[in-house]
This record gives sequence, structure tokens and C-alpha cells, in this order.
Amino acid sequence: MWNNGVRRNLVAETGHDRHAAEDYRVLSELGIAVAREGIPWPTVDKGGAYDFSCVDPFIQAMNASKVLPIWDLCHYGYPDDLDPFSDAFVSRFAAYCRACAEYVVPKVRGPHFFTPINEITFFSFCGGEWGWAAPYQCSREDRTRLLLALSRAAIAGVKAIREVDPEARMVHVDPLVWVVAPRDRPDQIEAARHETHVDTFLAWDILCGREHPEFGGSPEILDIVGANAYSFGQMEYRESGPHAPLKPGDDRIAPLCDMLELVWKRYRRPIVIGETSGLGHGRASWLRDVMEESLAAVRRGIDLQGICLFPAVDMPDWHTGEWVNNGICDVFAEDGDLKRVPHQGYVDELRRWQKELNRVTRLDEDPFSDPVELQDVIDAAHRLDHQPDKDWS
Repeated sequence: MWNNGVRRNLVAETGHDRHAAEDYRVLSELGIAVAREGIPWPTVDKGGAYDFSCVDPFIQAMNASKVLPIWDLCHYGYPDDLDPFSDAFVSRFAAYCRACAEYVVPKVRGPHFFTPINEITFFSFCGGEWGWAAPYQCSREDRTRLLLALSRAAIAGVKAIREVDPEARMVHVDPLVWVVAPRDRPDQIEAARHETHVDTFLAWDILCGREHPEFGGSPEILDIVGANAYSFGQMEYRESGPHAPLKPGDDRIAPLCDMLELVWKRYRRPIVIGETSGLGHGRASWLRDVMEESLAAVRRGIDLQGICLFPAVDMPDWHTGEWVNNGICDVFAEDGDLKRVPHQGYVDELRRWQKELNRVTRLDEDPFSDPVELQDVIDAAHRLDHQPDKDWS
């Protein structure tokens, strides 16, 4: 629910609901065998009864293209009749997660992966402090309250899913950020440090049981850490509202490798970059930067197992409605429809890394017959010997 009181449906706005088969065929032809896909909680949950028919076209499209889903069960939206600060929110979310698992597990080849609540930390800022989306709160205290509520719900959701599939894996996605004080505000150094080293990790800390152990978190609940990496995740602190992104060349930028090492040392759990993308003509150079930093992290012994390019298909800016131009495919309006056109420079850079890492460039009938060999990636990391740097495109 956006701050104008209108529920946004990005699946419809991007045409993914009408182009699911094409979208997954594009991924298959690019050799991409795993994709994050959403189940819209507000749509399927009819007051505790469920109608998953809207998910069927995506299941069919993914199965046809041999793409394995990571099911995203709450992506900022929840049913209209729920208060996220209530105990009912936790129990209703757990029941919904159980129902999702019961529905999709028999229909999709395993292993099965889920992201119960996407970006708990960012959701808490968005709906708890900035008032962008429901529940429209505007204080740091409410941001913390919302984060705690969402973390409780996520833990309950994991447990409910594993009642259906004890082997199900979880990918808990949140932004990886680096916040610094303005050069002329040394009084804000501590606030910036707290946001970087405390606020960034609080949701993951709760999920793994380091904080608020009464919620039931554990390392097995946290499972796989999905760390989102964007250039605008490196920011200069602002007392109110979103912080200001650091510009390329700023000497306060931290190497992505070093940021990933913070996550690894804190949790010692497998890591994936849960989202990353450049903008416009910078997409190829951004992918190169992220790959080089990621291989430097692998060379350092960090258990980084994958990179998720987001989005596969371009998306509109939440505030302006303009196309962001950050997808693998750009979107163009044509004859009343939204045409998908792969961004060739981005695709070429993807192909270059697939060749470098000895990966397939197109899925065959059984992608599981040629699984990713992480040793190939480790060997490439040592062979290429990329060093961390602050030079982000």
C-alpha cells in the first residue's frame, strides 16, 4: 500500500503477469537457472483462506524453462485487515507461509528455497520511519517496532515452511549498506557508525538468535544471507529522511569485498548477493565491478555462492513512474503492450563471466545434470587474483 492509499502491483506494472513465459524463456536462453519470484500475500490470502491460482502461470513458465524459484512471500505488502504490530500478524503470516509451501513444493522440482519477508530492514525504514508505504509510520521508534514485528513473523514463517518441507532453504535478503558522517559533521560519526554496524545487521541478528533469542531465531533459521549490493547503499548520513548516496570517487566508499567480509565474520553462513544492478549504460561496468569484488571475496575464503541480478525485466521508479533502465531486459511500450528487449552490453558482460567461470550459457533439458561447481569459482578467483578497491562504476 503506497502512501497515496493505492496498492501497487509491480508484477502488473512491468507486464510480468502477461509475459511470464517469455520472461523465463529469456532467462533460460541466458543460462540463468534460478530466479526470485513472488507470491502476493494480499492477493492470495482471503482472510485465512487461500487462492493461489494467480501463481499458476509463473509455476508453469518456470517449469517449462527449467528455472528454479526462490519464493518471495512478503515483498512490502500485507493484507488490508492486518496490523503488523499485532500478534495476529505473526500467526497469520505463519499460516500463510505453511499454505504457500503446501502449494508450491509438490508443483516445482526441488530443492526448495524461500524468502519469507523481503528486506526486513528496508521495509522497516520504508513503512516505519519514512512513511512511504503501509503502515505509514514516521519515527525511528516505529521503525524499530516494525523491524521486530517483521522479524518475529519471519521466524514463525520459516518454522511453518519447514513443517511442510524440513529440507527447505531460506534466503533472508536485506541491503548491505555503508553510512558515513558528512565531512563537516563529526558529531554524526557515531550515528553513522551505528547504522552501518548495528542497524544494518539487527534483523539478521534476530533471525540467527544473537538478538532477542526469545523470538526463536537460530543459525538454521537465518540459513542463507542475501546481501543486496547497490551503489546507493554507500551513503552520507542525514538526520531525517533517506541518506545521500556517495558519488563515484568518494574516498569514503568501502570495497564491496570488505563489506561482504563483515557479513561472513558475523554469521559464518552461506552468502549470496540477493540483488544488484547498475543503471542505464553503466550496467555492464557495474556487473564487472561486482564480479571482481565478489571473486576477491571468494579468494579471501568468504562463502559467497551466487549473485542475483535484479531485476530481470526493467521496473518503474516507485516515485516518478519512469523506467529505471536497470534490468537485463529494458521495457518499451509498443502497440498497447510492454516489449522486452535485452540490454546487449549487459548480456555481453554476463556471457564473458559465464565463460570465465566455466558456466553454461543456455539451459538444457536438465540443468541439474550440470550443477554449479563452486571449486570452478574458487579456482577462477585465485587465477584472476582480483583485489578489492573503492573504484565503483
